[in-house]
Amino acid sequence: MHIVAPSCVALFALTCLIHYELLRGLSLWLPRLAIPDRSRLLVVIFAAFVAHALEIGLYGVSIHLLIHHFDAGTLKAGGPVTLADSIYFSAETYTSLGFGDVVPVGAIRLLAGTEALNGLLMIGWTASYAYITMERFWRDPMDTGDT
Repeated sequence: MHIVAPSCVALFALTCLIHYELLRGLSLWLPRLAIPDRSRLLVVIFAAFVAHALEIGLYGVSIHLLIHHFDAGTLKAGGPVTLADSIYFSAETYTSLGFGDVVPVGAIRLLAGTEALNGLLMIGWTASYAYITMERFWRDPMDTGDT
């Protein structure tokens, strides 16, 4: 078995863990913040952005390592594959923008498909959490709670 399949499982598990811990931590921390309720949503959005960026970075570094150290394929990027190319490809894949000027070749394609599905799930999870946060903390300033 090639190293790509176990890498897919490990990266999926790690990104789920990162996301779970971030959202769990926010759930515990948000009610204690001494900021206006509506500002809490901004905290959620910025924290989610950091989590997604970290997850994209993990995939990008993994892609780079798999290509350069485990002969798992390559990225057609118009020259030698750099770490920046791998991270760019990861961001484009995670966000489901699709393959553009950088295309996977070889076994690394399995990781690209896994990352696209993983990104879709993590972005959906973030959207759901942001909605729940809005429901909880985004009140109309004119609402006195008498309805």
